[in-house]
Amino acid sequence: MAVVKSWPGLNGTEARRITPAQCKGWAGKYARKAAPITFNNATALLKNILSIAIEHGVIYANPAAVLRRLPLRPKEVKLPSIDKFAALPAEMRNGKSRYSPHCADFAAGLAFTGCRAGEARGMAWRDIDFNAGEIVVRGDATTGTKNWELRRVPLVPDARELFERMRSERSGEPLDQKVFRVRECQKSLNRACEKVGADRVRHHDLGHLFATRCIESGVDIPTVSRWLGTRTAALS
Repeated sequence: MAVVKSWPGLNGTEARRITPAQCKGWAGKYARKAAPITFNNATALLKNILSIAIEHGVIYANPAAVLRRLPLRPKEVKLPSIDKFAALPAEMRNGKSRYSPHCADFAAGLAFTGCRAGEARGMAWRDIDFNAGEIVVRGDATTGTKNWELRRVPLVPDARELFERMRSERSGEPLDQKVFRVRECQKSLNRACEKVGADRVRHHDLGHLFATRCIESGVDIPTVSRWLGTRTAALS
């Protein structure tokens, strides 16, 4: 356990003898060498353990309550260029799995709609209005949408081409049938990124790609933010 390894003598110390000053002393040293997320997990574990001591009447206050979480450093997202991304679904289709074409469609769907993976999983054919040129984002029964609110996203040219091709291949499916036949595509996406020489991207990063392309096309940030389902103008 990280707390025991980084706090000499803690393992043999009674809970009633642990003071807030000792907790702060340990945290100050540990924060200088541990990653923020590791530090936060360690302090949360320490607080939880001492909370158990309170429940059993061993101590009356949690000495680790004085500890504060460290802010997490945002991860730099290196998005592929438009040309580089175009090579990803093509490479994913070359995979040896029978699901490879479906993984390629899933990745393209995320990049062309800005939907999160859970939202894409819940997308049915009835949600794609080719005449109105928009997609109704409802999310699936488990995750819903980001704010549990229905929203509408424009059917950009790339998305229209993708969904028209998919629909033509599966024209007999009922409108309540799910559009995508896989629930995730990360392994296939990782392999494709390595093959084409692109930095690794996650499902969530593909939404950033959609936002970036919209902004570069002249769409204002509040509008893109609304399409993505965020409550503020900041893209997340």
